[in-house]
Amino acid sequence: MKKILITLSVSIVCLAVAYGAFIGVKKFNSNGKTEVKVASVKKTKKVAVNKKNKVKKIEYKDTKATKDIVNPEIISTNGIVVDIDSKTIIARKNDKQVMCPASMTKILTVLVACEKVKNLDDKITITKDMINYVYAHGCSSVGFVEGEQITVKDALYGTILPSGADAALALATYVAGSQDKFVVLMNKKLDEFGLSKTAHFTNCIGLYDDNHKCSMYDMSIILNHALENKFCKKILSTHTYTTSKTEQHPEGCTVSNWFLRRIEDKKMPGKVMCAKTGFVNQSGSCAASYFEDKSKKHKYICVTAGSSSSWKCIYDQVEIYNEFAS
Repeated sequence: MKKILITLSVSIVCLAVAYGAFIGVKKFNSNGKTEVKVASVKKTKKVAVNKKNKVKKIEYKDTKATKDIVNPEIISTNGIVVDIDSKTIIARKNDKQVMCPASMTKILTVLVACEKVKNLDDKITITKDMINYVYAHGCSSVGFVEGEQITVKDALYGTILPSGADAALALATYVAGSQDKFVVLMNKKLDEFGLSKTAHFTNCIGLYDDNHKCSMYDMSIILNHALENKFCKKILSTHTYTTSKTEQHPEGCTVSNWFLRRIEDKKMPGKVMCAKTGFVNQSGSCAASYFEDKSKKHKYICVTAGSSSSWKCIYDQVEIYNEFAS
């Protein structure tokens, strides 16, 4: 009988503990009043587009092995090649000169958006003001039209692959309410990266402005941070994408990253995995790219500006990777 009573007592205590753990634990606060602390229940976290960690500043250092880019076949007036893992500068050419980064700007546009977006399927309405802005400034575009409802995902891909100003403006409006407010977020991000002394943006597209500027060194750091965001890296590595079907575009709009498509068959000691191009008269043809050698043990970023054409910009980077990534 005694054993039965002991067994029952233990069972009751265990049930009480289990019940307390489920509903909460009572304790007395400093005022002598009873508080109930609800026990937390662990849940599996869903990985979101906007997942981000504390920003770690990236710096690239010169070494005794750092070289100048002097190959006469390379037309670009500015350039830098860095080793991502060792954070060292492999080669350079006027890499600290501040200039307009043209549409390479959109790397930061998409990175800032990726960190803010919660639902890729949210809809954004293309407005007349967006379309007028694109035409007034002679910007490249996806081809969205006034009144068209596109997804956030379409805007992200449309900003990078065809360098669509319509998509970039849609993203800026969705995230911050206006381009001006979005640019504040972009400059805040530049400050977090430790680049605010030399880099400053006035628009989310890459239009020329005396105060829209950064160096090739700065852009290499921006791209490095973008590569650390998985979804942003995926967008930058996509060769072709078709937007969602809409009333205005029943088959969607198929867009391409022509830098990736044109460079993929060139002979190099590895492969260009991600890229974003740009052009303004003041900076010539520009490109920022990420490259992995055939062993995938060495990873590089190359940023160039001041080339004579989009094709020559591609061949400049082919020459650079062949010389410095082999």
